[in-house]
Amino acid sequence: IYQKGMAKAAALIRAEELLAMVGIPSPKERMATYPHELSGGMRQRVMIAMGLAGGPKLLIADEPTTALDVTIQAQIVDLVRDLKSKSDMSVVWITHDLALIAGLADRIAVLYAGTVVEDAPINAIFDRPTHPYTRGLLASLPTLSDQPMARLASIGGTPPEPGRRPPGCPFAPRCAMAIAACAEAVPQLTAVPGSDPRHRVACIVTTCEATA
Repeated sequence: IYQKGMAKAAALIRAEELLAMVGIPSPKERMATYPHELSGGMRQRVMIAMGLAGGPKLLIADEPTTALDVTIQAQIVDLVRDLKSKSDMSVVWITHDLALIAGLADRIAVLYAGTVVEDAPINAIFDRPTHPYTRGLLASLPTLSDQPMARLASIGGTPPEPGRRPPGCPFAPRCAMAIAACAEAVPQLTAVPGSDPRHRVACIVTTCEATA
């Protein structure tokens, strides 16, 4: 707020408005509260208010619901959705939880080892996941049809170290579908045949599957 050239009194008024905007009760009193006196959900709301202070056209939300219970997660998602609508603002939501953003995002880019391996509108990702990593992520989500105490699916192996990426496809060492060509060159994002034209995947094997 100070970066926008506001005097202290005006900045305090704007801070109170922002806290009210993100649903903080009694915002004027809360401005004198220490962080440890706020709940996890309220601290997340304060951070969102700070992100909105400069009036951004793009808000980057990096794991904003981590360590929150599902009820508070839902509240934060609803809050960001509402703010996006009212502020004419775009949001980039960074998360490991695909289920969380199923009803929030318009488009998903799935990254592995710093590389986009699949990029598509939300419905295409859930209706026709194409990259083996995307399939693995979705398979690991619990469903209502799962048997009690059943083990969730998992992806074997470990991600590569940032400075020691393997040659070729970075996911190949963990991929059950990998072939020799996967280790030769990094696959480029290619449109998935027969799918939404905006659906792209970086995988030699699944692209050939879709073409066959």
